Amino acid sequence: MIRKQTLLSALLAVVLSFITLGMANAQTTGAAKNIVIVHGAFADGSGWETVFKILTRRGYRVTMVQNPLTSLEDDVAATERALDKQEGPVVLVGHSWGGTVITQAGVSSKVKSLVYVAAFAPDAGESTLDLAKTASPSPENGILPPDDKGFIYYDKAKFRAGFAADVSQEKADYMYASQGPIAVKSFITPVTQAAWKTKPAFGIVATEDKSIAPDLERSMYKRIGAVVTEVKGSHVIFISKPEAVANVIEAAAKAAAK
Repeated sequence: MIRKQTLLSALLAVVLSFITLGMANAQTTGAAKNIVIVHGAFADGSGWETVFKILTRRGYRVTMVQNPLTSLEDDVAATERALDKQEGPVVLVGHSWGGTVITQAGVSSKVKSLVYVAAFAPDAGESTLDLAKTASPSPENGILPPDDKGFIYYDKAKFRAGFAADVSQEKADYMYASQGPIAVKSFITPVTQAAWKTKPAFGIVATEDKSIAPDLERSMYKRIGAVVTEVKGSHVIFISKPEAVANVIEAAAKAAAK
């Protein structure tokens, strides 16, 4: 009887080990179910609520990074803390300035693909400002010079036209009032690594963007070899066209399984 129980225990252990191995393989080779989203300057994570709801309904686990916007290093560290909490492969999403952040933080082994949403995509040794200087600013662009504390704000008079033209005036007013100023040193600090060199990238061009020129978005995405989707909308395309943005994120998640 004891011998029989021992054999049964051994057999059960083998079966459990195969089940565990299968689950581990599914987690590492299946579609990414974890989405980590990094917001841009002059904003916070709350604007992504509708995208969050869409992806959550589709079965994804979504985490919003709340950037301190005090330096590239600080924002990368905040993103890395969020990545540390994930179990399984991750799609890392960045909007605007957040594209610079995910370019650096995306080298994490947990990150399987990158999504740039109307975002900067620097190469190693490049800063956000280096890229911004390659395109003439739109007349609607309201990014102000840094104040005496070294922080940059968006001009109230240009906020809706330059940042959020396709949302209601009431919504734009609230977004302006809750904007997150960014330290100027964030924009002038170069990234030291470029995750897109080793990870699949997806890019969304906001064709009506007045904060980052659409042609600049196109050229950056071409350089990094991104799968590009063009969506008619303002710089906050994730608010005005959340379904389209969620679809691209999901495509990146499914690509992680290939």
